[in-house]
Amino acid sequence: MTFVRTALAAGAALTLGGSAARAQTDYRNLDDGRPVATEDAYVIERFAFELVAPYRFEAGAAGSDIHALGPELSYGVLPNMQVGLETALAAADQGIDTEWGVGALEVSALYNFNTESAGLPALSMRAELQAPVGSLGGDVWRATFSGIATRAFGRFRLHLNAARSVGSETGLSALDAAPRWGYGIAGDYTLLRSSLLLVGETVVRRAVAGARVEVNAAAGFRWQWTPTLVLDAGVARRLRSDAGPDLGLTIGLTHAFAVKGLMPLTASSRRPL
Repeated sequence: MTFVRTALAAGAALTLGGSAARAQTDYRNLDDGRPVATEDAYVIERFAFELVAPYRFEAGAAGSDIHALGPELSYGVLPNMQVGLETALAAADQGIDTEWGVGALEVSALYNFNTESAGLPALSMRAELQAPVGSLGGDVWRATFSGIATRAFGRFRLHLNAARSVGSETGLSALDAAPRWGYGIAGDYTLLRSSLLLVGETVVRRAVAGARVEVNAAAGFRWQWTPTLVLDAGVARRLRSDAGPDLGLTIGLTHAFAVKGLMPLTASSRRPL
């Protein structure tokens, strides 16, 4: 409950002075890592903000554990385009001692080229830059480019992700370092007459050149708790005995809001001369 109270307080602080957002319906939107690694091709609305306050636990194969709180703020800066800023406050337990610190600073942009049509899925491109900030942020810059496709079949949707990173592979961040390459496939299902989304995925990735290829599976849900709050939770597990996390858990809140001063003026809001 401490985490939930912290997340709610952070959301309230950012919305002070802002206008109330209209009812949120993006419980169907799979964000990067929320609650699985695979994301969908859709972006948030123009002028909308989303504050994500997720907690993540990962038990590594080598006996190391990571606890991380990774706040992220996204903004619909243009039609069909959002930008985001993310970092992590974490504790890395190596079995002997625990290191506390800040992870890499991540700046991202996601652009949706098209909405889904009869002959074409929704397609998007994501670009992300990791900067070496904080004691757990590593020593190198790293850029990642991802292609995303989403196709709906009634209440079921299928998502495909493909990612490639460039930059030095030595001195990487101890938290969420972008892999050398990765591919993900996920399916989600919306329950009838319910604001609840169930999702499952399989991800194949290689962390760095020469590393063992990971094959991981994950499942989770997204639930629209209130008109502006979405709760998500997920669990992940490696499918190969020699690569990937022993166990990964995540839980988080997504809060949607708008800031009145950033919204365009409408005819009814303009004062007469």
